[in-house]
Amino acid sequence: MGMHQFIQGLNDLEMLKRAPGFFKYQEHSVAAHSFRVTEIAQLLADIEEDAGQKVNWQMVYEKALNHDYTERFIGDIKTPVKYATSDLRQRLAQVEAHMTDNFIQNEIPEHLQARYRRRLSEGKDDTLEGKILSVADKIDLLYESFGEIQKGNPEHVYTEIFRESLSTIIQFDELASTRYFIKEMLPELLNEDFSDRVLLTQITREILAANKNKQTK
Repeated sequence: MGMHQFIQGLNDLEMLKRAPGFFKYQEHSVAAHSFRVTEIAQLLADIEEDAGQKVNWQMVYEKALNHDYTERFIGDIKTPVKYATSDLRQRLAQVEAHMTDNFIQNEIPEHLQARYRRRLSEGKDDTLEGKILSVADKIDLLYESFGEIQKGNPEHVYTEIFRESLSTIIQFDELASTRYFIKEMLPELLNEDFSDRVLLTQITREILAANKNKQTK
């Protein structure tokens, strides 16, 4: 029992497509998504560190690189299906956790198992590094949806993905990195030349205004 199956699984992630079932101009694999999320998490962690936060860099990289590895077992299920009911979401999580545990016991050498249980567990927690992962994951999803909108994709789902992603990101506005994204990066994105700029700008303003009203209550 070596690490052959773990590395073989990286090839599986290259074959797993993101957002299956929807027309898209550019396909994205789970492997590519994991790389992008790691790069984004690195940037967010830099911003947090510059703001005076103590960052556990090992956990930043471990969480970001491995956060979707277990999708090799059940695939990337459509978001509307995955979140259709809380019971379904819980059952899918149980299946994934069970298959992950079996994989670790059967394919990971015993002296490494504790490390891989940590790496392959849910990384989005209440730690700074877990919050960074949550934001980085949604930033990448927002950019995926924006890319399709910018290309003129007629599927309405990408507008909804943009809305949901930004709504989740703004929930972490206690982070300096989230505030940086909203203040510095998002305006640059919206200044790009694309046909639905007015719509996305309106959606963005609505989400930011709703969050501001929530804070003042």
